[in-house]
Amino acid sequence: MKKGIIVKGIGGFYYVSTFDSKIIECKLRGKFRKNNIIPMVGDHVIININDLGQGIIEDILPRKNCLIRPPVSNLDQVVIVFAIRDPNPNFQLLDRFLIQGERQKLSIVICFNKIELENNSEKKEEIKKIYTKAGYPVVFTSVKENIGIKNLRKYLEGKVTVFAGSSGVGKSSLLNMLNYQYYLKTGSISKKIGRGKHTTRHVELLPYKNHGFVVDTPGFSTLSMQNIKKEELMNYFPEFHPYIGQCKFNSCLHLKEPKCALRNALFRGEIPPSRYDNYVYFLEEIEKQNYIK
Repeated sequence: MKKGIIVKGIGGFYYVSTFDSKIIECKLRGKFRKNNIIPMVGDHVIININDLGQGIIEDILPRKNCLIRPPVSNLDQVVIVFAIRDPNPNFQLLDRFLIQGERQKLSIVICFNKIELENNSEKKEEIKKIYTKAGYPVVFTSVKENIGIKNLRKYLEGKVTVFAGSSGVGKSSLLNMLNYQYYLKTGSISKKIGRGKHTTRHVELLPYKNHGFVVDTPGFSTLSMQNIKKEELMNYFPEFHPYIGQCKFNSCLHLKEPKCALRNALFRGEIPPSRYDNYVYFLEEIEKQNYIK
């Protein structure tokens, strides 16, 4: 028996990296299929290897966390990648990613790529100010001009990191720059829809320094607020935390209630308006979902 981590799953086969750095092609023990238990990339597993070097997954160890989109488990952190231009960043989508990361209690790094396309330094500083105020490291990178790559590398060693973001923002190009052995396929922007064409077709853990892994994921552009209660949404905005419990009413949702500490902070310039506006938008989305139910 050996312990390992699933680095890829394709067509009913799971590729397991053992802790002596070997990759074993494995199939799933029948008991898991009967109970509709499906392994995820990132799962820590116990495998049995026969004389031919073929493996069987005997056990799936408990997960410390997991994401559904992308389907990957046991993450340490997420690097959320957006292009500064081509395509322009969708900050509402970025905040959706942040909420998902906060729900999973993941460390989060925000990366704005293609920085060579943006000459407005004030715009970059404003973006950085908004998200560093929320406690997130912000890294600006350019694969074309080799900017910020060294800074990004320092966050990755010894950790399991998922790279997430819409397609076309340069995730695969960034990973290729971080490790030339990856040779990931890159794509272009669709002129018709203004978004990237999908280049990553499956989730895969790629080995990184000091027993770390990075995860390149298929691009996607929608994340719902399902299973989030409106009362808990504020908890996923770290810069809102100092104002929790400071409102006149314990049930305050920070909309139009009197003596709302969060809205007072907004008026004083302590909360970025864009973040508050997205909070309100997500709150309305949650209420609509609850109404449909």
